[in-house]
Amino acid sequence: MTYGLYSAFITVAQNQPQWPAMGAGIVATSFLAMFILPTIASAVNDTASALWALAVTARQGKLSDFAKTVRSRPGLIMVAAALVGGPLATTAYIIALSQAGPMATPVAALNVAAGAVLGRVLLKQKMGPRVVLGVLVCLAASVMIGSTALTGDVAPGLVTGLVFALVAAVGWGLEGCIAGFGTAMIDSQIGITIRQCTSGLANLMVLLPVLSLVGGKSLGATFGYVGQVVASPPILVLFLVSGFFAYVSFASWYISNSMCGAALGMALNGTYTFFGPLFTWVILGVVMGLAGYEMSPVAWVAALVMMAGIFIIAVNPLDFFKKGKEQ
Repeated sequence: MTYGLYSAFITVAQNQPQWPAMGAGIVATSFLAMFILPTIASAVNDTASALWALAVTARQGKLSDFAKTVRSRPGLIMVAAALVGGPLATTAYIIALSQAGPMATPVAALNVAAGAVLGRVLLKQKMGPRVVLGVLVCLAASVMIGSTALTGDVAPGLVTGLVFALVAAVGWGLEGCIAGFGTAMIDSQIGITIRQCTSGLANLMVLLPVLSLVGGKSLGATFGYVGQVVASPPILVLFLVSGFFAYVSFASWYISNSMCGAALGMALNGTYTFFGPLFTWVILGVVMGLAGYEMSPVAWVAALVMMAGIFIIAVNPLDFFKKGKEQ
């Protein structure tokens, strides 16, 4: 649920009148609007999320442990997971949201299927018939979602958004594989703090400058947009809210992975296929009255199909019937 709220509020922030893309002279299909500004949104959100994580870590008296763990082997593994899940996957997801709206969320939820496949390739984890079935169900759902882009009026950037949502799914699946090893050896709160701090710094200090150079923008102009965002109280408050929900979401994910296993943890986290579009539609469509955030009936059905595939990957439905007979 908190991941759905994070998705909604970061989208709300990018729809404020003070957001740079809303100003005159910025073309919606330009490199600046499609890549640099969403990356700024991701960087500011993850930095706000890192501040929330550091505050909780400090309150728990674990800052010294955090400093020591970052330099350890498990800490470096968490840094690697953060680089994949933050600058790569999260930024791709924000770009997807800016281009495809709530339709990007169910496609990004393919991270569970991607994690299962990558776990088989990288970690030699077995994929039984049930897991394969779950992966196929998820893929079928993504095809259902993608098919809506081929009929009727296609919104500008919709296909691009769905492609970047798929990139995010693969990135988060890989992060789950890497972080699954790291969280087994370090405190989950320290792990999420490493994750958010690494992601925020990498987005601001590495990815954003690289995109600026690729897009032909000066660093001064790019960080001028960052300053414009930070200097706007309404937008800053929204990013503090989205950063809070992002912190709670990822922290809950890391904790659940350590308590009930990465497969089931990722599967339950994948229910944002429903909560993401729901909260985005409620907040932007209903409360703010913005058009274009409604999902077609096919996309809603696909989100539910995706959730079914996610649960099939994580648990064996027959086990519930076996438990019922035993009781």
